[in-house]
Amino acid sequence: MKRILLVEDQGIVRQGLKMMIEQDDALRVVAEAENGCEAVDQMGIHVIDLVVMDIRMPEMNGLEATRLIKRQWPQVKILILTTFNDDEYALQALKEGANGFLLKTSQGDKLIGSIHSCLKGGMSLQDEVAAKVVPKLLSRKKNPEADHPLTERELSVTRLVGQGRTNKEIAGELHLSVGTVKNHLTQILQKLELRDRTQLAIYAVKHDIA
Repeated sequence: MKRILLVEDQGIVRQGLKMMIEQDDALRVVAEAENGCEAVDQMGIHVIDLVVMDIRMPEMNGLEATRLIKRQWPQVKILILTTFNDDEYALQALKEGANGFLLKTSQGDKLIGSIHSCLKGGMSLQDEVAAKVVPKLLSRKKNPEADHPLTERELSVTRLVGQGRTNKEIAGELHLSVGTVKNHLTQILQKLELRDRTQLAIYAVKHDIA
């Protein structure tokens, strides 16, 4: 059973999301919050696997809450769920460590699929958002002569992370064990001084590795 923290300032929306999420027997909403401050507090009380996070909320918005949660609980996955189809919001959310960005106009099965994708270590982006965000990442200045401190194997792993692959998928493609992939990721993050695989995926795209 995966434990979900649901962060949404509108009570009726939060109730609907909870019912939708818990239709999947593998997921349970164990805590709720109306704003970012409450979300951080709930993280200190409950063991959470994934946070479903709104952006615009009183007291503390979802971007700031994402940054604080990722700093203290880096293993926790965060899926941004918002009304606003804004590429700058999406870019900032990914920069702060979010593992996915989904719009509230999505169907329930899309939400459940995105939650499971994030829990497995993948990155889930709404198609409309990805269509705007990815070109912006690709258009940013690259340094083709950058001296990456990575081995060929680590570059291969980084490339697949940049393509949104899960650890299991990477292991299958490179004929490695999942544990070996995890070890490579730990070494890569340390070498590049990055916080998590979301930042690594962004790094891969920006540096033309993906």
